[in-house]
Amino acid sequence: MIADVVTDPGAQLGPLLVVAPAITASFAGPLLTGLIGILAVAGQALSPTLQGEAFTPGIRAQVIGIAVVSGFLVAFRYLRGRYLWQLARARSVATAAQEVLMQPLPRRSGPLRIATDYIAAEEEAQIGGDLYATVCHKGSTRLIVGDVRGKGLPAIKDTSLLLGAFHSSAYRDLSLRRMVIHLGNTMHWHWARHTNDDPEAPESFVTAVVLDIPDDVGLMEMVTCGHPPPLLLRDGKVSPLEARSPGLPLGMTTPSGDQYVVDTFGFQPGDALLLYTDGVTETRSPDGTFYPLAERVAAWDGNGGPDRLVQYVRKDLLAHAGGHIDDDAAVVVVERLPSTI
Repeated sequence: MIADVVTDPGAQLGPLLVVAPAITASFAGPLLTGLIGILAVAGQALSPTLQGEAFTPGIRAQVIGIAVVSGFLVAFRYLRGRYLWQLARARSVATAAQEVLMQPLPRRSGPLRIATDYIAAEEEAQIGGDLYATVCHKGSTRLIVGDVRGKGLPAIKDTSLLLGAFHSSAYRDLSLRRMVIHLGNTMHWHWARHTNDDPEAPESFVTAVVLDIPDDVGLMEMVTCGHPPPLLLRDGKVSPLEARSPGLPLGMTTPSGDQYVVDTFGFQPGDALLLYTDGVTETRSPDGTFYPLAERVAAWDGNGGPDRLVQYVRKDLLAHAGGHIDDDAAVVVVERLPSTI
């Protein structure tokens, strides 16, 4: 308005007042946008009087135009504010649901110290087709790390079913092998019942590694179901724990009594175990190179315990991939502490 008064009467700058509420709407709420709109309308209405001119029909049309545009901007900011509020509510509910579905692993379980990290490929998601969980069973900790075939909501539903079966197995007093058979049956018959509804159900499966780590014995038992081998960190060396006879992924067939073999490995105080999904080792760099997990873990300085190791792997993995991965990736580190800690 000031510019309109001090400039030549032939220069009509009043209509530019609509820029003020438009800019305000880009960062402020409906109340401030409306206030600036009112000031813009008032400025355009008072400008002829201050210049000693008549309130012509052209000026009246400009005033009405600024008022209409300001009204639209206020309505836009109000609707956008409601949308952002609803989106924030939906995100909070989704976050709570994801945390209930796949609960964080305990930081301590008996003599074990545990750290985890999960990188979801889909934005706004905290979980996907990768999974991990623990249960306590008769003086030991049982741990599963797995990868459900597929992505998105179908994979999340399958993850929920498998985790439910895993947690419920703790109350059935099953041996490790019988528990894995139970998980395989659960997934196989679930997909068999949904063949007509989901054409991809017959091709679905879950790769998994399941561990049983006693509290008072320096050993652990492992069953592998088509999953990448864990890495054992001992005295600065990294060794993959290869299964003698890896079983088929869960759900591919009806499990038989001898399908899954239990392997036993030493797991002494000071040892650490790194479990992961193939989203880690199959992550490619921009030039197409797979992430060399064992090599990179061997280069770790060994300080800081499980928490620092998972942070190291996450940072190094994202740097290798150029900041974004195309598949879900989960990392779990388990360290056996001395019995005095």
